[in-house]
Parts: sequence; structure tokens; C-alpha cells
Amino acid sequence: MRAAVLHHPAPIASHPLALEDVARPEPASGQVLLKVEACGVCRTDLHIAAGELKPLHDAIIPGHQIVGRIEQLGPGVDSHRAGARAGVSWLGGVDGACPLCRKNRENLCDHPTFTGYSVNGGYAEYTVARADFLVPLPEETSAVDLAPLLCAGIIGFRSLRVAEVNPGDRVGLFGFGASAHLAIEVLKSWNCEVYVSTRGASHRQLACDRGAAWVGDATERPPVPLDSAVTFAPSGDVVLAALASLRKGGIVAINAIHLDRIPQFDYDSLLWGERQLRSVANMTRQDARDFVALAAKIGIRPRTTVFSLGQVNDALLALDNDAIDGARRHRSVAAKKNLGNKER
Repeated sequence: MRAAVLHHPAPIASHPLALEDVARPEPASGQVLLKVEACGVCRTDLHIAAGELKPLHDAIIPGHQIVGRIEQLGPGVDSHRAGARAGVSWLGGVDGACPLCRKNRENLCDHPTFTGYSVNGGYAEYTVARADFLVPLPEETSAVDLAPLLCAGIIGFRSLRVAEVNPGDRVGLFGFGASAHLAIEVLKSWNCEVYVSTRGASHRQLACDRGAAWVGDATERPPVPLDSAVTFAPSGDVVLAALASLRKGGIVAINAIHLDRIPQFDYDSLLWGERQLRSVANMTRQDARDFVALAAKIGIRPRTTVFSLGQVNDALLALDNDAIDGARRHRSVAAKKNLGNKER
């Protein structure tokens, strides 16, 4: 099969992935083989390609927002059928035995498997995945529209849960890329008022187009106190801006793998009053299934740009340069041409 492979160290920093012919994988016990229809491109893939996440293998196939068809069932799999559509996300497996798994907090498992990082992912014609971590997907929605839901969508949805958003709340979204532009659709379905602070004129216009009640610059404070907020930018300044926008008792959920820093801040004016800061780490299988079902019910359609598998380095470069709004994904070899350009 054809696959985009990341070798460490990457031979060319601007084009870290090499398109290669590799052996098609065989599903082991408890796994399925998927024929990839589409795979989203995420900022985490940039961290992996740049080596900012410590390499775990000499070579890896990235990609963790995978839409595919079940091609083959591995030994012991009787919960799925060949030909069915299924999704794979970042959390590809857990040990099920650690203290956190036993407390139903599998997103914090001590020994997780991450798709496209610790095991091969979806920048390929085929991939294997644990059958018990597949996400059921609707047949009527295109693969291109489904792919961004499987990381950007799910993690945004979990962020709203971590922030304890309730229907009708005033909610701030700080940063407005792939995850936020899907989260706002959930918030609108819950009749929330959404206030967006984000850098870049194109991101602010996208927020307006998606129905935000108010839109401002990256650290600009909304005109009303917020019940909760989610930060999507990896900036401590943005976190403090969100915290400063909360009412007493409000929660900021930080949706970022890394933060540049947390600046010094005044406890009395920013955190006192039982305001809270919480981090968002991965997601659970239940988050994935709940979000995909909700997305189908309310008709979420991400803004996308499509790259062929052969253009995967161009997709990473465009993402790194903030050259596209919405969500990015590659279509597997089925793509005959470049259908546009796209974000996480």
C-alpha cells in the first residue's frame, strides 16, 4: 500500500513525510483492518513531525482522524462486520487495568495507545485499529465531513463537558480554529450565547459566519461575564484573558497539549470566587460516540480543504502557517485531484 511515513530524524524539515510503498498490515487478535477513506490533519501531527513529542519509533505513519471501511476482521472480533464504516481517533487503546481506567477515566490511562504516534495511523491506504475503540459512523455523511469530527470535534466536545457548560449559558471560545468551529455548533444547539476572542481576521470572520454573538481579538474581554470558557490557543496570556472574563464560580477549560507559560496573575481579581482552571486531556470512547451521534442529529458540517495523500506535506505546511480556516484532511488514494485547502 501507499503510506506517508515519518522517519526520525526527518530528512527534510519542510517535507518531513515520505510517500512510500509499505506492506499492508494484517489485523491481529482484537483488531480490524480498515480501508482509509479520509484522515484529518491535526496540529498534534505537527508536534509529532517536528519531534516536539518524543519519537517512540524510528518510523511511524501519522494521522488520527480516520474514516474507513472495515476490510477484514482479526481473530476474536465478532462485534463488527466487514464493509461497515468506522472511525478511529487519537486514543487508540488503554490498558483497562490502571487505577484511572478502573475509575472510568480512561482518557487518563497510565499506559495508553495513541493513533499515529505510538501505533501507525491513517496517512495511508489501509490501517489497523482495536475493534473496541472504533467509533460507529453514519453512512449518509461524507468521509471528508466526518474526519474532523474524530479529533477536533470530539476534543472540543469534551472541553465543553470539562467546562460544565449548561444549556443557555454564556460561553467564551478563545481561539477559533478547527475544534472551536465545531464546538460552536454544539453550543448553538444548546441555545448558548457564544463569545469568541481570536487572532486573525479570517478566524474572526469564520466565528461571525458560524453565529457568534460577539467576536473580538485574541485576548479581548467579552462585553458580558461568562459562565464558562474554553481556550484553544497554546498561550498563557489567552488563559488569563479567559479567566478574567468569568463570573464567580465559572470554569476555564484549557484545550492545549502545551502552553508557552502562565504569566503571574492576581489571585484576588482573577481566581478568587471559586473560579477554576482545568486542563483537557484526550477523550473517552463515550465522548466520541456521544459527539458523533449529536453531530449527526444537528447536522454539523465542518469547513474543510482536501489534500490528496501525495500532498500531505503541503497540508502540514498550510496548517503550520495558518493558511487555511476550518479543518484539514487528506483523502486517501481515491482522490484524483486537489479539491481545495484546509485546518485541525
